[in-house]
Amino acid sequence: MRSAHYRCFDMKPLNIVYLHAHDAGRYLQPYGQAVSTPNLQQLAEEGMLFRQAFCGNPTCSPSRACLLTGQAAHETGMLGLAHRGFRLNDYGNTLNQFLRNHGWHTALTGVQHLAKEPYATLEELGYDEYLDHETDSSGKLKKLHGINSSFVTRTAEEFLARDHDKPFFLDVGFFPPHRVNDGDFPMEVDRPNPNYVCPPAHLPDTAETREDYANYMASVTTFDHYAGRVFEAIEENGLSENTLVIATTDHGIAFPGMKCRLTDHGIGVFLILKGPNGFNGGKVTDSIVSHLDLFPTVCDVLELDAPDRLEGTSLVPLANDPESAVREEIFAEVNFHAAYEPMRAIRTSKWKYIRHFDPRDHVTLPNCDNGLTKSLLCDEGWASRPVQEEELYDLTFDPTESCNLAADPQYSETLLGLKGRLSGWMKETSDPILSGPLDASEVITVDVRCYSPSGEPRKK
Repeated sequence: MRSAHYRCFDMKPLNIVYLHAHDAGRYLQPYGQAVSTPNLQQLAEEGMLFRQAFCGNPTCSPSRACLLTGQAAHETGMLGLAHRGFRLNDYGNTLNQFLRNHGWHTALTGVQHLAKEPYATLEELGYDEYLDHETDSSGKLKKLHGINSSFVTRTAEEFLARDHDKPFFLDVGFFPPHRVNDGDFPMEVDRPNPNYVCPPAHLPDTAETREDYANYMASVTTFDHYAGRVFEAIEENGLSENTLVIATTDHGIAFPGMKCRLTDHGIGVFLILKGPNGFNGGKVTDSIVSHLDLFPTVCDVLELDAPDRLEGTSLVPLANDPESAVREEIFAEVNFHAAYEPMRAIRTSKWKYIRHFDPRDHVTLPNCDNGLTKSLLCDEGWASRPVQEEELYDLTFDPTESCNLAADPQYSETLLGLKGRLSGWMKETSDPILSGPLDASEVITVDVRCYSPSGEPRKK
């Protein structure tokens, strides 16, 4: 490996600001949605927008694990949510730990979701400091402010205003638009009038879904407001010319058929990069990319040798030529969320193949966050609908993935080819599902067998 050094840009060491939302998908203004996110729109117009970006796992902790380690979730050990007991096999494999080892100062404020709260030690997670925590005189954790967007933003602003004697990696994690309580959305702005909004195309247009989506819209606008303050602080402190900003989210929004699903509604994420090496000027690319590509991209920009274990590829070539391609397919998976529901998928520019490894005769309700839309669908019998073992979609003619072609003989050759490529990836990455059901004996999950098709707990 090349010796540690600081990549210089205009004679200044290059910083990284990694800013992320919780459950935002691509449902915001730069992607043509009628959702007010003016600060992210400006970032896209000044940076580079990736219209076909995907996460490696559409559940919270595993998605972040994929992004920060550059590996598939099943390789990292993060098969489910950190607060339910899942952990990384090696916290030394994260991007922030990698940069810390190479001389970058690493700081975290807000949501991290890679370790069960109270948070793991600074040393374990790979940060030199937490910005949103209060401690007592002995250094013991006294209070967390991770879901308080105002507090998180203020601490990020204060950090960016400091005099820095070395380059830094700043991780800013916002809680909105993640649902709270029994399906509410945190919001600090007026919501749009539900009478004049349109829910995602795969959902019915009803009073309930419009109200639910209007609440989401206000929540993501709240996130955008605070993100804008961070972007402004970068500018005001003269850091914009030597800082790479990475803005994204973990996975799709918390509606049925989205979060925790391997449809594009679930694995599709917003991704905007702004900074040196061509990530500027309002560029847009339709090339498919993965969260796993961000670790090698940072290595490329900083001129650091990327670890051999990384599975992604640098996005710098797309910054130089947005119409080029850096990969032929992306892979994604789900293992545990609230309940066990193992799935794997491969997506190309035209095709999506999904395989369910533990198919059930009804929808796994605990893996969909509660809310008005979920309640509406359950009232209409959604919970009793069967789950197909295999799914195949032609994304050109069926972009909402509503017509499963897996059983159509006309597409048997396509199905076989995608199935083979998926199996090849699983073997190359030593996917444990190949050896049988995954073990969750020491973690907290919901036993789906305790739920009736109506979604009500069964009487024992």
